[in-house]
Parts: sequence; C-alpha cells; structure tokens
Amino acid sequence: MRTRVKICGITRPKDGQDAAALGADAIGLVFYAASPRAVNIETAQAICAGLPPFVTKVGLFVNAPRDEIQQVLAKVPLDILQFHGDETPADCEGFGRPYIKALRMAAGIDVLAQLKTFPAAAGILLDSYQAGVPGGTGQTFDWSRVPTQTDQAIILAGGLQPDNVAKAIEQVRPYAVDVSGGVEATKGIKDRDKMTAFMNEVQRVGTSKETH
Repeated sequence: MRTRVKICGITRPKDGQDAAALGADAIGLVFYAASPRAVNIETAQAICAGLPPFVTKVGLFVNAPRDEIQQVLAKVPLDILQFHGDETPADCEGFGRPYIKALRMAAGIDVLAQLKTFPAAAGILLDSYQAGVPGGTGQTFDWSRVPTQTDQAIILAGGLQPDNVAKAIEQVRPYAVDVSGGVEATKGIKDRDKMTAFMNEVQRVGTSKETH
C-alpha cells in the first residue's frame, strides 16, 4: 500500500492547489494562533474552495475550547480533526468527524500505552518533542521508537524533508507521513520544487516496495 502524504501548514490557496496537483492525499490547516502557519476562517475557506475532490482537509487544534472548534466546523468543510495538545479522548470526540491524535515523542513516553488511551482515533501522529512547542519543530526523533505491534494507523511527522523521507518510510513503514517545514520557502509559504521532490521520494520508495 502506498504511503499517504499530508502537507500541513497550508496558508495560501495556491499552495493547497500545488500540493493537490502533486498528489498529496491531505492538506493541513492550522487553527492555533501561536503558530506561524495559523490561518483564520476566511483564509481556510478560500484554501478549501480551491481544492479538487478527494483531497482530505485536516484541521489542526491545540487545546482549543469546544466552542472554538465548533465555530470553525460551522464555516470550514473539514474532513478530519487533528489534536496536538494535551487533549483527552473526550476532548477529541463528539464533533461528528474522525480525529487524529498527535503524540510528542518525549523521553520515556510509553507509546503503546498512549495508543491504547485513544482507541477511537482514526490515526496516531508521532512527532518530535521540544519543550513548549506543540509541533512544527523541524527536528526528527529516533524512528526505532515507533511501535510495530499496533493496528492503529501511524502517521510519521517531525523533521521530514525530501532528503530523509524515503529512509523514514523504509524504516518505519507508516500509514502516512506528515510534512510542513521540510517543504517550505519560509514559514507558512510552501516551495513547489521542495513539495515535488518530497512527493517524488515517497513515490520512489513506494514503487520500490511494490517491485520487491
């Protein structure tokens, strides 16, 4: 099965359209004001309106109040919610959307125990840990820590870029990879050439897997 790709931190309709044209399965919209990649509702609406069919629209939240999430859902056609804070399962559920829970790979974290805490999650995203930063660190973590004995969809994030994504896929065999800073010209502005190189590497390793 081909590794899926989500390009996160889309802030412009053009970047969303480029990501879709290059074969990204999903784009991520950040609804977290402290992020340099944050978007407001109007910008998110414009990005979504420019996307073709069959591209999943993911909304990223960090410890957001339920009413804030509901306000976004009332105006932006999100398909999946992604929670990047300290949310409990109850915080993630009840929105009428599947959800992804991000786990930051801090030293000593019991990943399997965390996976069992979120059995209803559509996927678990594993990201690098940096104190005080909920995501987008640009740093990788030790991929050998990713558990292999789980039926949950694992989404690998953290410092991925064209130069290392093939190695990451070969080692981890994740359901999907999630990239943001690794395909940017500046924070929040995607680089089409970098996105092209990233997608080519994912496709290359996928083709290699199919022929062996």
